[in-house]
Amino acid sequence: MKKHTRFNRRMLTGKCKRPKESLPMVCVSSLYKGAYEMVAVGIDVSKGKSMFAAISTLQDITEPKEFLHTSVGLKELTQIILAFEKDVKVIMEATGHYHEPVAQALCAAGIFVSVVNPLLIYAYSDNSVRRVKTDKKDALKIARYCMENWYRLDQYTPQENIREQLKLFSRQYNTCLKTVHALENNLVSLLDKTFPGAASFFSSRKKKNGHQKWVDFVSTFWHLDTIVNLSGKAFEKKYRTWCMENSYKYTQEKAEEIYEKSSHGFATLKHCIETKLLITSAAKQVIAVSITLASIKEQLVRLAILLPEYETVIDMYGVGELTCAHLLAEIGDIRRFRSGRSLVAFAGIDPLPVQSGTYEKKSTKTSKRGSPTLRKVLFHVVLTHLRLSPKEEAVYHFIDRKRAEGKPYFVYMTAAANKFLRIYYAKVNERMREL
Repeated sequence: MKKHTRFNRRMLTGKCKRPKESLPMVCVSSLYKGAYEMVAVGIDVSKGKSMFAAISTLQDITEPKEFLHTSVGLKELTQIILAFEKDVKVIMEATGHYHEPVAQALCAAGIFVSVVNPLLIYAYSDNSVRRVKTDKKDALKIARYCMENWYRLDQYTPQENIREQLKLFSRQYNTCLKTVHALENNLVSLLDKTFPGAASFFSSRKKKNGHQKWVDFVSTFWHLDTIVNLSGKAFEKKYRTWCMENSYKYTQEKAEEIYEKSSHGFATLKHCIETKLLITSAAKQVIAVSITLASIKEQLVRLAILLPEYETVIDMYGVGELTCAHLLAEIGDIRRFRSGRSLVAFAGIDPLPVQSGTYEKKSTKTSKRGSPTLRKVLFHVVLTHLRLSPKEEAVYHFIDRKRAEGKPYFVYMTAAANKFLRIYYAKVNERMREL
């Protein structure tokens, strides 16, 4: 054992080269124990597996090794890291949800873990003229970044279960909403061949259960001939029965209007079984996804109400139940941001400074490196201020002042979103401190 210890001491001081066949990772860590001050562990995360590498203040202490995101693989990784000195930090990139099992397993073992933006690692210099892209090289690069930024790393804290569910429901809502719009456009396109203008017969809002009157209507009256082949009185009777069965309001004026417009319409597809299958199946798809969307929305609002800052956010002008839920889902816990500027940068609405020598560009684009979903929600909030024009609100007063200065539309809209986020940070942060 003394020979091995003397050999490793010579290897650390550079008097001896490392042998080609390295010792097993756990043995290496035990032999190096006490020979370094700080250990930086870099993990290159991918789907289902990751690459592990560790360096010390002296040199690399392990060869990069791959491990699986299984209970056995994560347990082995935890034991290897715990075998190092106490002053050890683990760093990895935020890669969707792939990094979460690794980060949570290491946090549960009491290991310091930091999850950083991938842009920071991408912009970090490799100090090499060769352009190599492998998991081993990336893991070592992440570890070197950790060593260089040792005292500036923020510790990762697992997200609360409610906030995590809220964010997932928010993302599912947006995905489902896009699907509904695509299916509705598809149905309107088909109706142009069988029943032109049927989608514009009704202007009533969508029900809470997701049903829409025009979609339910074309499920029954899917072709012009289903109305034209009837007399006016017969259609009025059938339409009244349909309204009662589907819990819609019936008016004779609307029945007469529909019958008149249908009489002047022209269909390019014939009234047959195949055409009926096309329209009714497309309408059923819209109804099914709309019902799912309504249930997701209900759950989204219910989860948002459970958060302590909900009342503070819902009281802000331009924020409704759904908008509040999306804001809370995308921003998360306000305490993870150091200042209002950090929150603005996270949203990607901070202007990028451009300056060189005596030249300084006054009007610059926004970074757009944050959450696009959050920027979309902010745009709707600012649009509400612009549409309703509340004179007493600070955000609208700011918009009015920028318009008076001659600023373009997107400039003052982005600046107003910036203003709203700073107010949001101040109010919510004050609320969280009171708790």
